[in-house]
Amino acid sequence: MASGTGVRATLDEIGGSVPEHEDLPRYVAPLPAWLEDVGLRLAWAVVAINLLGTAFGFWYYRFQFAVEPLVVWPFVPDSPLATLFIAASLAAWKLGRPSEVLNALAFFGCIKLGAWTPYVLLAFDEGFSYLHPAMYSFLFWSHLAMVVQAFLIHRYSDFRVPAIVLALGWYTVDLVLDYFVPVVGDPHHTAIPVPDATIVWGGASALAVAAAGAVVLTVCATVLALATRIEKFRARTRA
Repeated sequence: MASGTGVRATLDEIGGSVPEHEDLPRYVAPLPAWLEDVGLRLAWAVVAINLLGTAFGFWYYRFQFAVEPLVVWPFVPDSPLATLFIAASLAAWKLGRPSEVLNALAFFGCIKLGAWTPYVLLAFDEGFSYLHPAMYSFLFWSHLAMVVQAFLIHRYSDFRVPAIVLALGWYTVDLVLDYFVPVVGDPHHTAIPVPDATIVWGGASALAVAAAGAVVLTVCATVLALATRIEKFRARTRA
């Protein structure tokens, strides 16, 4: 017990106080309270890691930038933008200037892109055989870590509906440009290792498989964001 108290005191000294843990259902707050506390107290380290991930992500997309029209560049580097959003969200909170819009963009991005990349790596596993096993594992687990980060946000955000609507709007436009109406050129989704028209699953094309994952995860992020808003309201009403 004393050891645990000592660790908590050390983290308090490093990261300062954090918002109180609310009694929310596991489906919107699946992380144990102690892990949320650690993540929030080490927020500046998490911000730095995400900024490094953002820089790596832009480098990783360098070949796709070279072939995409300049006008759609903001919608090309999906995962790097998501890690930039979560870094900005945490930094704004630590600086005492939290932004509900940043929080919503970070939540949607980390849920959608954090889960979509492992989904695609598994769906097109043979196509990604060109990746070194270490790079494959890095991409897989680092993106799942993005999902974990998303569930820190409820501790310092109210999940206001206007912010959720704005985030949904951004990621809906992203979906449309990536898979359905590219506006200029070909679909602008993150490159996958097989041609879009290739039939891969029961008659579905590679593009359809990738799009299905993105659509489902966008819906999941929306439902989770609104459910978090509702559950936070209920918890405060009970208190």
